[in-house]
Amino acid sequence: MTDRELLELAAKAAGIELWHEDVFTNGLTHKVSDNGVLCWNPLTDDGDALRLAVKLLFEIDMDRRSIAIRHQTGVKILRAFNNDPYAATRRAIVRAAAEIGRSMK
Repeated sequence: MTDRELLELAAKAAGIELWHEDVFTNGLTHKVSDNGVLCWNPLTDDGDALRLAVKLLFEIDMDRRSIAIRHQTGVKILRAFNNDPYAATRRAIVRAAAEIGRSMK
């Protein structure tokens, strides 16, 4: 699955309406208000990833080598850290959200 597909499914799970890819930030844009839009990419932005995890009520457990994401729907994601635990955490959050989005009609 591509990063864009992950982001689209994660946005679906969070109820975020995406518009199009932003060529300058390599993210996706979504409507924030009638007056503006916001680039959204929880794969690269810690704040977007945290807001996604909070909105979907994820349970997050981590140790020195890995992160586990759990959700009440039964979704479980386990990801080992390599050189960048922050990137691994963001990706685990997005993957868990994408699994929820994929199961939605």
